Amino acid sequence: MRPVTEHDIRSSFVNCSKGEAKRVNLPKDLADHPWEDLDFLGWRDPGALDRAYLIAERGGPLVGVALRVTSGAARTFTSRSMCSLCLTTHTSGGVALMTARRTGEAGRQGNSVGQYLCVDLACSLYTRGKREAAGGGVVDESLTVEEKVARTRANLYSFLGKVVA
Repeated sequence: MRPVTEHDIRSSFVNCSKGEAKRVNLPKDLADHPWEDLDFLGWRDPGALDRAYLIAERGGPLVGVALRVTSGAARTFTSRSMCSLCLTTHTSGGVALMTARRTGEAGRQGNSVGQYLCVDLACSLYTRGKREAAGGGVVDESLTVEEKVARTRANLYSFLGKVVA
């Protein structure tokens, strides 16, 4: 992913108003992100932990999506969940259902799309082996890193396609 600016981020949102986009709490360390290893920029809002944001390049201009994080029921310490983007498994609390209001008429009618995602939205780093999930990890598979990156991107674009459709 190419480095993005505050203006890039705020103007990319497709499923919230301009006013909502202006109020988004941005990551403080934009310049320090490992851009060459990111398929998307994702972060949780430190002021509202039920909100998260995802910005991606999708064959043209940036697409920004505001997400709501659903807090699930408490699970036992032995349960594991899998992110639907990067297929990283985490112990309880490492994956959450995140929903995005759809764009257009569907969104105005209250329709949304949900995915189970890594709570830290560091899917790109898990896919590349740059970060390991605590107590979890990636499924042992024979794919190359490039193939895993392609799969993560395909899953990401599929999710964004459902939001923007």
